Amino acid sequence: MTETGARARRNTIGDALGRAAGRFRDRQALRYADRAWSYASLDQAASRIGRCLLASGLAPGDRVVAYGRNSDAYLLLWLGCARAGLVHVPINFALTLKEVEYVLRQSGAALLLHQPALAATAEAARAAVPQVRGGTIDAGEGPLDILAAALDARWDRDEPLGEAVLDEDLVQIMYTSGTTGAPKGAMMSHRGLLAEYASCIIELEMQRDDRSLAALPLYHTAQMHAFTMPQLLAGIPTLLIDAPVAATCLELIERERITAFFAPPTVWITLLQHPDFGARDLSCLRKVYYGASIMPVPVLQELRARLPGSRPYNCYGQTEIAPLATVLRPEEHEARPGSIGRPVLNVDTRVVDPDMRDVAPGERGEVVHRSPQLLLGYWNMPEETARAFEGGWFHSGDVATIDEEGYLAIVDRTKDLINTGGVLVASREVEEALFTHPAVAEVAVIAVPDPKWIEAVAAVVVPRADAPPDIEAVLLAHARGLLAPYKLPKRIIIAESLPKNTAGKLLKRELRQMHAGTASGALGAG
Repeated sequence: MTETGARARRNTIGDALGRAAGRFRDRQALRYADRAWSYASLDQAASRIGRCLLASGLAPGDRVVAYGRNSDAYLLLWLGCARAGLVHVPINFALTLKEVEYVLRQSGAALLLHQPALAATAEAARAAVPQVRGGTIDAGEGPLDILAAALDARWDRDEPLGEAVLDEDLVQIMYTSGTTGAPKGAMMSHRGLLAEYASCIIELEMQRDDRSLAALPLYHTAQMHAFTMPQLLAGIPTLLIDAPVAATCLELIERERITAFFAPPTVWITLLQHPDFGARDLSCLRKVYYGASIMPVPVLQELRARLPGSRPYNCYGQTEIAPLATVLRPEEHEARPGSIGRPVLNVDTRVVDPDMRDVAPGERGEVVHRSPQLLLGYWNMPEETARAFEGGWFHSGDVATIDEEGYLAIVDRTKDLINTGGVLVASREVEEALFTHPAVAEVAVIAVPDPKWIEAVAAVVVPRADAPPDIEAVLLAHARGLLAPYKLPKRIIIAESLPKNTAGKLLKRELRQMHAGTASGALGAG
């Protein structure tokens, strides 16, 4: 293939945005606070930001860390990086200083862009990793204020931007927890993400007359890549808000006549329990999307009963597949309310035994995928990459059953992760943080049932003989300095010993069974 031929056939995020702008030029694409963006202005702003970043001294392939909450400028930074050939690295705004430092070092970041409210942590992280430059995402001052760049006509140019960017180029690094506790950077290409957007548009029946509310964090792959980006490219206007506050969401759904809304089960539970749910006219809501963690069947049944005119879609996947892998469609819910459905357009999925043989219907096995949506690998982690793709399929780490018609149901996880409110927490990362306290002899972190978070982080601790009497409070205070709030234990359980086999291996399954009836308390609530 010649270089010119490759360019003629290429399909990047920037190309897709340009096509959408050509098709929907003056149609509203995005609204945030008091700012509205047409497709044409969004496209123009992405180019302005891309040129601003390159003019600051960055080169295509450099990593740009985005550290902030939802805003139009946050989304525009992603689009500008993609168009300019830069690598966007979104991180959770709740990360601690040490966690931000880890991402800066591990990604080899050239630039950290933050919102002004996060300036203290951002500046401290840059001081610890001095090769990283800094700037602001929005409402800031200086040459790298992204919102200002989006509005500044001085960055308009006649020459094309990002002409050398190709489909298989790296466009984003998404950090995800792993079994070792050290976050892994999943490398996503333009091609992979666009293949996933096509799956989403088709399988989630996205239509131009939809009206979407985006309330979940854009740093999370589900909101950004399963909903906001596919909807944007399909011509669907999006109302973006800071956070999924129940009263705000319900008021906006009614007032703005929102037809499509995504939330994990924890948010749907909060909405159902809010007094405004019954008081508001929510009849406009036609598409109820849920996923990111397991939805309890009773909650799903209540949701369907109270929104009888809506169509529910169960969305399953993970960061490494961009993230949508399977969907349970609305008409399939009655017969299989606990299923995650079947693979989407661009995904092949199997359930296999340890020898990579398909399991029989009803038997348990690991979910593995082949798909153009998949990550290129883990950034600077070749051994983790090789392990994930062993046998020529991507190993999800999830254990499932599959029936005769190809419907999957998740039953367990092989990776020792806790899915708390749709956010994955590596138990070993929490264990290692607690173990750094001298009063801890042994510790094991497990998930316990929780009515709000579905799974909550619980730490079973064997204290040393000289441990203080208020060990629970002491350990929680210790962990707060090392972990983001969502990773903190909701309960610390004091034990005399931990169950082990004859080889000395910790038996977490027994621990989970022992504490299956343990309700998480308010110890580490946050």
